[in-house]
Formats: sequence, C-alpha cells, structure tokens
Amino acid sequence: MARSFKDTKTDRGFLDGQLLIAMPGMQDTRFARTVVYICAHSADGAMGITINKPASEITFRDLLVQLDILPEGPAIKLPECAGRMKVHRGGPVETTRGFVLHSADYFSESSTLPIDDDVCLTATLEILKAIANGRGPEHALLALGYAGWAPGQLENEIQANGWLFCPASAEIIFDPNLDAKYERALASLGVDPARLASDAGHA
Repeated sequence: MARSFKDTKTDRGFLDGQLLIAMPGMQDTRFARTVVYICAHSADGAMGITINKPASEITFRDLLVQLDILPEGPAIKLPECAGRMKVHRGGPVETTRGFVLHSADYFSESSTLPIDDDVCLTATLEILKAIANGRGPEHALLALGYAGWAPGQLENEIQANGWLFCPASAEIIFDPNLDAKYERALASLGVDPARLASDAGHA
C-alpha cells in the first residue's frame, strides 16, 4: 500500500521537516547529490531549501553590504558566528531572495515560520541584521533561492526513485561541513553511498 503524503492527525504535509536526498540517478543535474530540507508540503505542492550547496561567488559579508546592512570596507567586524556563515544555493526558484533556516531561539511573530520544534524559517532583512549584530539565532543557514514543486510533482519524483527521504536533524542541517551532509543524510538511513551508486537503476 502506498504511503500517504498527508498526516491527517496534524494536518501537516508528511514531508514537512524531512530531508530529501537525491538518488545517484537524479535526472535534474541541478539537484545532483543534493540534500533538501522540506519547509512546507501540502496538496498545493512543496517548498524546500537545499542545505549542502555553497554559493561560492558571494560571501555573507558581501551580501550584507549589497543589502545596505553593512557599509563597504573592513571597518565593521562581524561577530564570530556571523563571520563563519556561508551563503548557500537554496534552489532554482527566486535565486535573488534570501531565506534563513535557523534554530528556534530566534522568533519573529510576523515573519518566522516554525517547521518543527528545532528549526524555523525566516525570510526578512531583520534576521540578517540580528545575525550581523550578534543578536541572531545560535544556528543559522542562509540560502539564496529555494526548491519548489507543483502539486503531486514531488510525490511522483519520489515514486520514480528520484529521492530518498528521512527525518531531519539540526546537526545535519547546520553542519558547517557541507561536503559531508550528503553522506551523513544517507547514513542516517543506514545507506552506504557506494552501494547506493552501484544499485542505481536496478530494480
């Protein structure tokens, strides 16, 4: 029996707060070896943030300067946590828009979406200002753009063996070692990446 993608007890999409892990045979090269955190899933479609692809052409400081949060030049020193932040490629949709996945110790009534007990999503300049001033969440991931799916599209891709999925953990989401996230996500399912690659395409 096919597993329902709707949790009727909580009225949440079954994939809310889950990690999607691209299979080796993923046809869309934009998502090769990606790990995507699903922020919202319903009959209207799905939205998530890719958590393991850096936007190497821009730094967090550069972005703050572009948004007029920081002045140009090295005069203002960022807090250590902000200085370590990397900008991620969140997905191919709205790639100039910023999204911050973060720990639940930061919350704005008007703009923060709680996804589970540990992870929230905020997409305003205020959270970037808070991070730059050392008043932001303990853990945060900034992404430009997001991944989006039309109604039924993600379910079809999963059933066609395009994705695996597993419960998310804050340790994987906010791991600063982006290269390790793909293997860590697979390992959480007990999957050996080498074995998965060799089995790809086989029934």
